[in-house]
Amino acid sequence: MAGCSRGSLPTWMTAAASRVDLTGGAVSPSHQGSPSPSPSGPAPAAGADQELGMFERALSAAGAAFVSAIIVNPLDVAKTRLQAQAAGVLYHYPPQVAALGPDAILSEFRCSPSCTRGHIFGSEPVCPPDCFQYKGTLDVFLKVVRQEGFSRLWRGTNAGLALAVPTVGIYLPCYDIFRNWIEDFTRSNAPGLTPYTPLVAGSVARSLACIACSPIELARTRMQAYKEFRPGVKPPGMWKTLVGVLSPLASSSQSVQNYRVLWTGVGAQLARDVPFSGICWSTLEPIRRKLLGLVGEEGNAASVLGANFAAGFVAGSLAAGATCPLDVAKTRRQIEKDTEKAMRMTTRQTLTEIWRSGGVKGLFTGVGPRVARAGPSVGIVVSFYEVVKYALHQRNAS
Repeated sequence: MAGCSRGSLPTWMTAAASRVDLTGGAVSPSHQGSPSPSPSGPAPAAGADQELGMFERALSAAGAAFVSAIIVNPLDVAKTRLQAQAAGVLYHYPPQVAALGPDAILSEFRCSPSCTRGHIFGSEPVCPPDCFQYKGTLDVFLKVVRQEGFSRLWRGTNAGLALAVPTVGIYLPCYDIFRNWIEDFTRSNAPGLTPYTPLVAGSVARSLACIACSPIELARTRMQAYKEFRPGVKPPGMWKTLVGVLSPLASSSQSVQNYRVLWTGVGAQLARDVPFSGICWSTLEPIRRKLLGLVGEEGNAASVLGANFAAGFVAGSLAAGATCPLDVAKTRRQIEKDTEKAMRMTTRQTLTEIWRSGGVKGLFTGVGPRVARAGPSVGIVVSFYEVVKYALHQRNAS
């Protein structure tokens, strides 16, 4: 960000990479750090950008989140399964399930044609339990499809959509607003702090979104982590999952305080998402500005899309890798079925337990699918959001 002159940017970039004015007021040249705009300069773009209200921004962000949540959900399932397995969740039948009968057991332990460890039981080849342990991202995909069906790769999509739409609908517009306020303040009072604006704005906006949507994140994590063993039984959806979280506390007299359990793991989620957002935006903004600056006045919707996707992909991948240990801690806290233990757990204690039991490998369980998910996800959300803003700017300008 530092050293990037707004005067060198194309006129439509006020909606895509430079300061966004949501107050409806004019942007003074002294705030922009560039000469006064000529009649053919940035003024029309700025005026068009002022017409983009909070609702339009939230709607474009929600649409981006909707598309992203559907595309990357299988990677989310793979990441959560790997992390849950490391925490001790079983993905084969426990011994007591023998009561369900041999047909149920056979349907679950049916061997893959490529498995060399299968044994004939009746007329069917079956695998030993350790064949049902996940060994990596592709292994999760193959075993989920074979054992549970192709559609299970999109397990938790409804919760993901319910989470992504309000989260991003809060997150990106709030980021725009906070970035504008902080940039105005730092330019007038502390110019040296202006480059840190994306980090601070992104962290605050992400905190608000995380706290508001934490119960849905809890439901999604549990839906993706646990496997339904009973044949023909549909796994619980988002609302049933949340009811199941509250059920053990139904007999307690402290009914209001019991709802705190719906925010289980919110500390670990904030500890993960706030640094993620800070790293992501402080990396994304300079890359995006550089790429869009190279495009110049010849830029169109495709160039806006490409620049934002590339910047988002790089920034999201770096941020996801750096914050993976905190994601592992969040998952472990949210899949804990002992309600009292879950409410006593802290992020620090959880990280210490993971370190003692698994070391560095334990802290970075699922880093592959997490990075593979975050890069495209951030790229899709940011590029879709900015292209919609660009299209609205073009419509208003015409």
